[in-house]
Amino acid sequence: MANVIDITGLPPERIVFAPSPLAELGAALHALSEPAHHPGLHGWVTATNAGLKTDLADRLCEADFLWRSARSDILLPARPGATLAEDLDELDKIDDEPFVAAVFEITCSPAYTRLTPSPLVDEGERARVREMAAARGPRQAGFTDRMLTDPDRLRVWLRRLFEDCEDAFFGDIWRRVGIQLAADARHKTELLRRKGLAETLHATSRALSLDEAQDGSGGTRILVDKLAIGRTTAFASPGDPGVTFLPTSFGWPHLLFSHAAGWRPVLQYPVASPELPAAATLELVQQRLEALSHPMRMRLCRSLSRGPHTTGELATAFGITAPEVSRHVAVLKKAGLLQTRRRGRYVLHQLDLQMVARLGSDFLEGVLR
Repeated sequence: MANVIDITGLPPERIVFAPSPLAELGAALHALSEPAHHPGLHGWVTATNAGLKTDLADRLCEADFLWRSARSDILLPARPGATLAEDLDELDKIDDEPFVAAVFEITCSPAYTRLTPSPLVDEGERARVREMAAARGPRQAGFTDRMLTDPDRLRVWLRRLFEDCEDAFFGDIWRRVGIQLAADARHKTELLRRKGLAETLHATSRALSLDEAQDGSGGTRILVDKLAIGRTTAFASPGDPGVTFLPTSFGWPHLLFSHAAGWRPVLQYPVASPELPAAATLELVQQRLEALSHPMRMRLCRSLSRGPHTTGELATAFGITAPEVSRHVAVLKKAGLLQTRRRGRYVLHQLDLQMVARLGSDFLEGVLR
């Protein structure tokens, strides 16, 4: 399963790696709203939430669907600035209809292929976003009504909210992580120039890969390994074709893929660090879960977790034939859940406890990605 960005014919210089203060603020606000997604930030989340003034905390609550379950496109700029003020200046240039349509992507969806009209002009969409906001609480419903009736005023309110976040806590964050993110963007840009896009994508995230057509058609696509399904093109924004990659320090385990009609595709990726495990592909996670779903394989795993066993030993212990055991073992081995070694004429199998222990976190990372 993958999201697809068609980049056929796109000049390499149109692939941009750059840090964004607004995108990093969005990642930080998401962590404050959903701390369970980011256990490594528990101390920072607790201290920051405790230090927020009541007025700012209340205003953040009003607009939290912009960054809580679905990250609004307005928080992932295709042309990031050097400062939060510059990013907000670019935000101010977006017309009301696309701005409001982007704001009200309230819930996560498994598919983003359906075009939705702006609630400013479409009565059905207006009713839909009002209902979704009301389900999140009276503050969010009030924010929604004010945005729909007076978007200019609410846009000023929203900019002031982000500026107050910068004064309260984000300014210190950006001074600390902005240098790191800029260094990562420069490294990826140089890697792209020297080694090409395939290697750069691999270095950016194990969930990213390059698919080049082998049939002579010359088609080239970036594949994004996520459970949600999306398809776009690097030419979605006719006046500004390209793809933008935004590094984030606060974003792990999320790999965000922002795309909509008329918007340049943007990917926000967590910067690599030694303590972050390599991401397992969603196909591999599914394969491992399916391998463990069979009752007999579960019983075999109980014995294989306690020590190495031969096929014959397992057949005797469980009262099944050696070929049956071999078939079950092959499934577990293909899923990467067994370690096998030869001792003379015997082949011994044992459960890979580290792989099994990682399965829960791999699954969680996959659904949060």
